[in-house]
Amino acid sequence: MSDFFSSGWSLFIAVATIGGLIACGILLIIASRRQVMASDNTTGHVWDEDLRELNNPLPAWWMGLFVLTIVFSGIYLALYPGLGSQAGKLGWTSLGEHAADTAKARAAMAPVYAAFADLSPEQLAKDPKAHTIGERLFANNCAQCHGADAKGSKGFPNLTDNDWLWGGTPEAITETITKGREGNMPPMAAAVGTSDDVRNVAHYVLSLSGSPHNPLYAQLGKPKFVVCAACHGPGGQGNPALGAPNLSDKIWLHGWGEAAVMAMVNNGKHNVMPAHGERLTPEQIRVLASYVWGLSQSQSVATAR
Repeated sequence: MSDFFSSGWSLFIAVATIGGLIACGILLIIASRRQVMASDNTTGHVWDEDLRELNNPLPAWWMGLFVLTIVFSGIYLALYPGLGSQAGKLGWTSLGEHAADTAKARAAMAPVYAAFADLSPEQLAKDPKAHTIGERLFANNCAQCHGADAKGSKGFPNLTDNDWLWGGTPEAITETITKGREGNMPPMAAAVGTSDDVRNVAHYVLSLSGSPHNPLYAQLGKPKFVVCAACHGPGGQGNPALGAPNLSDKIWLHGWGEAAVMAMVNNGKHNVMPAHGERLTPEQIRVLASYVWGLSQSQSVATAR
């Protein structure tokens, strides 16, 4: 209930819950009082000429179950949270139970990760057991965005190549997983100039990677690229310290071509990689980072061959 905007919602839920229990009790009391309606123990209603409704009270066992339900509900609401923001006498919370289960699971896995303590990231990436654990950690925490094969998709980086926004060393990957990343490409149209200038810059950016472009537009856009060089560098090689991508390769995170590059210049882009430092232990992050680093190294070896 902590996400309520005011205490009024908590009070409303408490009143509605208690009011519902009281209403159930009143309904049972009314139902238990048998009122004579006709001399033949019926309600006096007749259907199809001979079908009559008997005026019998509720069975005692049925009435008893209803009463037990109300009593149980009252005891439960006193012990556990259910009346708005009231914590309950036992102090139980779903977050507390989750934290306890997580701590128990981590304690059980501690000996497994302790065996990896003396291994370097390079050794972890080659260790079969560590690789299996890293693969499972990746599937549970990273595959939702980067894909089960870690090759990403539009807007989500491919982790199997050697193109890294924030650096591809095991240490940099560990920092990325632990703290998360926030990349911000501000709209640059006003700084570049006119719409023609934006188009020309887009073609110059495409020319840096040898992508299809208009040479005349690219030549005109080169002087305007100076406003982009502050982050991407004079040659467009990028800057891992800022998360600025390399524009001189043919890897495009948000699409390529004149329209895609112009959209980036005009509108900018804000990307967030969530932090996992509170979800995973340092030992888990170390194994996961080594696994991710190993994926890019395997691809590099395959490409070199």
